[in-house]
Amino acid sequence: MNQTKSILITDKVHPFLIDKLKNDGHEIDYRPKLPLSETLKIVQNHHGIIVNSKTICDQNLIDKADNLQFIGRLGSGLEIIDLNYAKAKSIHVIRTPEANCDAVAEQALGMLLSLFNNLKIANAQLKDLNWQREENRGIEIRGKTIGIIGFGHTGPAFNNLLKSFGAKIIIYDKYKAPYDSKELLEKIKNEANIISIHLPLTQETIGFVNKEFIRECKNSFFLINTARGKNIILKDIINGLDEGKILGACLDVFENEKPTTYSTAERNSYRNIHSRINVISTPHVAGWTHESLLRIAKSMLRQIREINF
Repeated sequence: MNQTKSILITDKVHPFLIDKLKNDGHEIDYRPKLPLSETLKIVQNHHGIIVNSKTICDQNLIDKADNLQFIGRLGSGLEIIDLNYAKAKSIHVIRTPEANCDAVAEQALGMLLSLFNNLKIANAQLKDLNWQREENRGIEIRGKTIGIIGFGHTGPAFNNLLKSFGAKIIIYDKYKAPYDSKELLEKIKNEANIISIHLPLTQETIGFVNKEFIRECKNSFFLINTARGKNIILKDIINGLDEGKILGACLDVFENEKPTTYSTAERNSYRNIHSRINVISTPHVAGWTHESLLRIAKSMLRQIREINF
């Protein structure tokens, strides 16, 4: 066993991870509510840091972390970490995208089924003893064409769930053969009734679904986004809904996920999108299950051990 090292954890993790790391001889500084400003003050005392989206591991943080040997990202998104700078400093970066991809896929499917079967509307009506059968006649997935954009971890998980529904599935991923042909993206735009986004957040994917993308789609379509909020342009989605080019949307992620920081324009936009009967919105919880919390902990532990920390 290596010498005792200190690991700072700035977000909630399953107790399994804490217990196992302590059993391995490490000192654990568990502060799940620690703000970034306070993290910057103490990070130099630690050899490893485990974070979620609130802790930005940029050059500023890395420069303050003289002893840092690894950054562990709970989940998948790496946009909060300066990967090039971490590499230059010989800091390992590990993440756990395989641990919650099934949870994200189930959420995407659940939101789509809820939208197609008017569950939100019908439930609210029945609470008022308002019985509306015909008005809540649903839509089936069977026979539809579904475009999956991005095929890293959640895209394949979503695809696996859809296989029994009798839909035609078209997959596009710029960086993964055999799905990397631009013709497949054009095929999605020409044929899809449902488009589901499963992209990381990079300079290439910011605003991937925008007014041009929507205009280029031949059919009116339903949109699902359980990836990153900035993969889509919200004002363009609202315009697409107004024009009927987007028939409905399932949105778990948003450009700004901190309501206390909304500008007046943002507040108006979010009130607009959340109030629509053909939009299902949730607060970035797609990968946030009790089961995924444990799987993420197990994946993180395995990788920390693999780097011989």
